[in-house]
Amino acid sequence: MLLSKGIEVEIYTGTHQGEIVGLADRVVEDLDGFVLEPDSRNVEYTTAPIADYDRFDNRFDNLLCALVRPRRQLRDYLHKLGNYTLIPGSTLSTGGGDRFHRSDPQNSYHDYIEQTYGTDVVTASVHINIGIADPDTLIRACRLIRVEAPLFLALSAASPFLEGKVTGYHSTRWQVFPKTPKQVPLFASHAHFIRWTEQQLKLGTMQNVRHLWSSVRPNGNDRPYDLNRLELRICDLIANPLDLLAVTALLEARITQLIADPNLDPLQQSKLSPAELVALTNENESLVAHRSLDAIVHHWREGRAISASDWIEELYAEVQPYTINPQLNRFITPIAKILEEGNTAQQWLQQVETGLTVQEVITQAIATLDLQEQFLVDQICKPMAV
Repeated sequence: MLLSKGIEVEIYTGTHQGEIVGLADRVVEDLDGFVLEPDSRNVEYTTAPIADYDRFDNRFDNLLCALVRPRRQLRDYLHKLGNYTLIPGSTLSTGGGDRFHRSDPQNSYHDYIEQTYGTDVVTASVHINIGIADPDTLIRACRLIRVEAPLFLALSAASPFLEGKVTGYHSTRWQVFPKTPKQVPLFASHAHFIRWTEQQLKLGTMQNVRHLWSSVRPNGNDRPYDLNRLELRICDLIANPLDLLAVTALLEARITQLIADPNLDPLQQSKLSPAELVALTNENESLVAHRSLDAIVHHWREGRAISASDWIEELYAEVQPYTINPQLNRFITPIAKILEEGNTAQQWLQQVETGLTVQEVITQAIATLDLQEQFLVDQICKPMAV
């Protein structure tokens, strides 16, 4: 049985030449289903909880079409607004990092974000939510995915540029993004998460319950009390919908494995203490932000050194018995392609090495993404229209 999944997509708007332009306030005013980010240069939409990746239903979209349809609607609107488009990547690749472009000047929480973090938070990413009803299972899943989150960053890295320059990082976004609070433990239980959150709110290290900006967090209708899903927040923007669904399928398969085997828990299976696990994971995140799939990281079980790509291959093989659902099995397969061909950041850096400028790379990526989406609409999503 497939788990429910909802995906939050943040994406930049701008010109076909790669200049990022703030249009979110106009988008949100004129189109349903889009919400503001603090900076107007990116806009967010969220898919409703859906279990199926591609099973057709005349009443409801599957997850693939729920990802693609809003983007095509947004593209049509942007084209009419002034021949604007959508820009892949997770940082201000071609410039604009000198100041904030507020989307909602009256929002006091946005005041705090701008004044505290500046443009370090003006990034684009995807947040993948997996429905888990039982709170104990949810917290256990958060522990496991927390220590393996660097692997998902390695697959998704898509921000090697900033201000028109190569930064030296594959995920500049995760390198500069202000993880908040600075110290987040592995939660031993739901009660532990509640106590810890209440304490952070009293200390002021969190401004509200949403102000937990870690790689993974429990989420729900009334945080921290009423929880119903795991939210993976570490991924850069995975612009290609099929690659995004592959990463989602890998995450779902790993959680399905955990549900079948509750002993798959770092607090039970690791030789390291909880504090050591947090320190190791934080270091792995930094290493992967720098070198993504090529990073040499350390496994949570015993601390052995391993490349991120080799670890992902091990994980991919380990979850195969839990991908018996035909949809899950089919949509997880692009993981092997990403490992073979490289993630977005690696491919873009290879293009720079051939002599292309950052702007030329981004311009090509803009056109490629448009074609990918149009192909999926024409071949898969149009027949579902009613």
